[in-house]
Order: sequence, then structure tokens, then C-alpha cells
Amino acid sequence: MDEQNQGQDSVELVEMLVSSSRNMAGWVKFLGVITLISGIISALSIVGIIVAWVPIWLGVLLYQAGNRAEQAHLQNNPRELLIMLEKFRMYFMIQGILLIVMLGLSLIMIFGFGLSLAPMLKSMNF
Repeated sequence: MDEQNQGQDSVELVEMLVSSSRNMAGWVKFLGVITLISGIISALSIVGIIVAWVPIWLGVLLYQAGNRAEQAHLQNNPRELLIMLEKFRMYFMIQGILLIVMLGLSLIMIFGFGLSLAPMLKSMNF
């Protein structure tokens, strides 16, 4: 009897996850399209073309995750949720790496600015 209750609980949990994924599919796809468009717009500049592939990639990942969420609901297939979560994992991993790189570059710029400011302050007798 206990195994039957656990099985029923598992089925209900999967149904709730599939339903929840359907509710978020539209927003995830919307954010994917907006991120993709921002990448395309940044590619229009000379400097932006170097880094434009990142938001384009992130936008595609979000859009794919939204599609998988929608498919999980339409096909009632929880395996689509796994693929959706894998897309999210990749998205968040890339965002984390970008954050670390940006923090590092910010620290280098602050340090470099401080070093360049020191001779000027010294000449002003500060």
C-alpha cells in the first residue's frame, strides 16, 4: 500500500511539474527572443560583433528551454522537462562564467585606474 501511495505521489508531482513548465514556457520564450534580439543589435557595432555571439547563444538556449517546457505539457512527456532543465543549466553556467569574467575585468580596470591616478596625485602633492 505504501509503494502505491509513493507511486501516486510521484505521478502527481510529475503532473504538477509539467503544468508549471507550461505556465513558464511563454515567458522563457519571450526572454529568449529579447536576448536574441539584443545580441543581434549588438552585432551591428564594431565592438559588439566580437561579443554578440554570447547573448545570441543565451537567447537560443532560453527559447529552446521554453519550447521543451511547452512540449512537456503538450505531449505530457516529463523527459522534455529534463531537456529543459539541461538548457537552463547551460544558460546559468554561461551567465556565471560571464559574471566571473566581468568581475575580474572590473577589478583589473579599477586597479589599473588606481595605478594611473597615483602619479597624477603625487605630482599634485596629495
